[in-house]
Amino acid sequence: GPNGAGKSTALRALAGLIRLTSGHITIDGSLVADAGSGIHRAPHERPIGVVFQDYLLFPHLTVLDNVAFGPLVRGVEKRVARQRAAVWLSRVGIADLANAKPRSVSGGQAQRVALARALATEPQLLLLDEPLAALDKKLRGETQFELMHLKQELGLTFVIVTHDQEEAMTVA
Repeated sequence: GPNGAGKSTALRALAGLIRLTSGHITIDGSLVADAGSGIHRAPHERPIGVVFQDYLLFPHLTVLDNVAFGPLVRGVEKRVARQRAAVWLSRVGIADLANAKPRSVSGGQAQRVALARALATEPQLLLLDEPLAALDKKLRGETQFELMHLKQELGLTFVIVTHDQEEAMTVA
């Protein structure tokens, strides 16, 4: 959709980053937000993974610890969170970057770190805000294919915010 259509606002409401002023959000039968009753589960209490357009990686943490962060916040023991992070780094093809800091990785690698971090929380819903916008054409095509494969493999529901209708149709 066009600028100003509410795409990112809808994504932030699903993620729990903004409160609803009307309506409700139910994920897999569980009410996570309801304007009428004031219910608003915090982002870390929702079964959601989020990949933001600018990735929002923590610069002071290694790639491995960035990916382990989500599970840690959700109460997973540190050792288990780091093991899960290592598995996801391997699955997205960047296991060799585990000890790197975000400032030393490329844009495509940072995008994979953010995707691994979102998936390491074992979400029921994955929110992707312009996930391919910062990638060159070749990497964009490869990443579209990887997202389609992950969607099928994991049986996850994806909500993708994009200005590019062709990208939306390809990933869908």
